[in-house]
Amino acid sequence: MGFGGFGGFNDIFAQFFGGGGGQRPNRGEDLTYHIQLSLEELTSDASREIEIPRTEVCSVCNGSGAKPGSSPRTCGTCGGSGQVQKVQSAGFARLVRIVECSKCGGRGQIIDSPCRECRGSGTVGRKRKIALVIPAGLEDGHTLRLRGEGDAGERGTPPGDLYVVVNVRPHRIFARQNSDIFYSTKIDAIQAMAGTEQKVPTLYGEAVLQIPAGTQPGERFTLKDKGLPKLGGKGRGNEYVQVNVEVPKTLTGSQKEQLRRLASER
Repeated sequence: MGFGGFGGFNDIFAQFFGGGGGQRPNRGEDLTYHIQLSLEELTSDASREIEIPRTEVCSVCNGSGAKPGSSPRTCGTCGGSGQVQKVQSAGFARLVRIVECSKCGGRGQIIDSPCRECRGSGTVGRKRKIALVIPAGLEDGHTLRLRGEGDAGERGTPPGDLYVVVNVRPHRIFARQNSDIFYSTKIDAIQAMAGTEQKVPTLYGEAVLQIPAGTQPGERFTLKDKGLPKLGGKGRGNEYVQVNVEVPKTLTGSQKEQLRRLASER
């Protein structure tokens, strides 16, 4: 089949199982941080300072893992690749596996005099404060990516990224759909028939809602631009107020007589 003998067969296995040039050091791990905000806090850009536990390059040994004044030496077992070949025979076939070097733990280097600060790892654990700005109007679950703010990488490789997940707390009185806000209020049947005005809450303080005569149960009114900012600076959403009409359960005799007279006139 053109393998050129079992040597060529072994080369193919080596290619499939990672034997083509040694183990590469790992990029730093990505980190995830959850932050909770209220709807009111999303009406404008929110500046926050968060504290992240992460690994950073050791400042004493500059990430080498070796005590200052000394240097790591190349592992004699793997030749600095961090990997060794394990050959298994199965009848006439040979299976070549590439595994991590047990002598150096896959680092490719041996540290005879470890750094006292990081104990030879090249990284140390730190709590780092990071300032960030959360754009107004973000949806629940939106993720912000901060490049290079994750764990430190191995042997000079880039650090990972930090992903900040924005969680929006459920609101006590408001519901949300995209940038629009929804609120429900109640009036009685007399107010619905005669019309009234009512103060209603918004994310920006109270507003006066004019409810015209003849308002029907469940009718919805719009408070323009009282919703959340739209992403990209394209204005704000609206607040929609649903008016629910309640029928009074107790009336005085005089009130009942007035209602009967009104009904007769109609």
